[in-house]
Amino acid sequence: MFRFDPYSPAMDADPHPFYKILRDEHPCFWSEEAGMWVYSRHEDIVTALNDWQTYSSAKGNLVDELPNRAGNTLGTTDPPRHDRLRALIQKAVMKRALEYLVEPTQAVCRKHLDALAGEKTFDFVNDYSSKVTVDLLFHLFAMPAEGQDEVRDNAVLMVQTDPKTRKKGPEHLAAYEWMANYAENLVQERKKNPGEDLLSNFITSEIDGEKLKDKEVQLTVTTLIMAGIESLSGFMAMMGLNLADHADARRAVASDLSLIPDAMEESLRFNTSAQRFRRCLQKDVDIHGQTMKAGDFVMLCYGSGNRDDRRWGENADVYDITRKPRGHLGFGGGVHACLGTAIARLACKVAFEEFLGRYPNFERMQEQLPWVPSSNFRSPMQLQLSVA
Repeated sequence: MFRFDPYSPAMDADPHPFYKILRDEHPCFWSEEAGMWVYSRHEDIVTALNDWQTYSSAKGNLVDELPNRAGNTLGTTDPPRHDRLRALIQKAVMKRALEYLVEPTQAVCRKHLDALAGEKTFDFVNDYSSKVTVDLLFHLFAMPAEGQDEVRDNAVLMVQTDPKTRKKGPEHLAAYEWMANYAENLVQERKKNPGEDLLSNFITSEIDGEKLKDKEVQLTVTTLIMAGIESLSGFMAMMGLNLADHADARRAVASDLSLIPDAMEESLRFNTSAQRFRRCLQKDVDIHGQTMKAGDFVMLCYGSGNRDDRRWGENADVYDITRKPRGHLGFGGGVHACLGTAIARLACKVAFEEFLGRYPNFERMQEQLPWVPSSNFRSPMQLQLSVA
């Protein structure tokens, strides 16, 4: 009997064989392990993302939700409250043109690449992508330089789940509580001493006399720290893995850095770090011979939709940087399309321009990679590369 267990280490290592069975044989599947229905086809996922009235985010969008998030963050609210939050947050994010981030991003990339000078092997995740994203995040929010490792460690723990208990463990909840307190202290300090940083923009952002409430700022910052560290680092790590595993693509991109954006978009399709999110049904839905009831949760498997041959053709499982994959789900979609896509794309582009400028040739050293245990995200915890 087929099972779909998002907590399984086998799912972390390679979910795609499971996804194919779902798409071909069980396009609407009840997962006992997750306690929710599973959508795996691109068309069904896009339909759900565009129909927030039926597929609500207000009870949380993580497969295993963290305390106090549901109904209180951009990703866990529905319109009209979502629209208000998004408008205020977007105004804060777009207060300055993104070009101002290019030089700071180049600087942090070069700093960490300089530290690797002379090394023949290193860990792309822990020596580069994670450090770059943490540094960039600290720059964006003007966070105090001390404690970077503690912030990173707690951000990584927040997204994890325990594969044995199939839920968030005490260590994951403690990490979230630590991050929430950290963000609250940041907000209170910045209210007293505002600057030109993104956090100050959140606090002062205003539309028709309305501002974000302190709690909304705190939860937004908590979520963005988690996403900025784990999701952006995961995005970079998966692209590094794809280029390491596909030498022709790596050589093409290294010889023509203008191909980096194409390689990024194909990486977001082929191996997105954002694998699975959930919605709650607001009415009964009949689909693929199944009747789902109002109040049921539905898991949207972005990683599966991104490999659906109904959408991408017979070579959906091929990494092809010439594909131009419009409509991929690497940043979600609908009203909840990721607000940080422009920052993420810019940071990843600069990071690989700098990296490939130093290391146009590299290979993966590990046959088996250690993967982040998570019911939502997928990225390697290590990626040992040889650059000799």
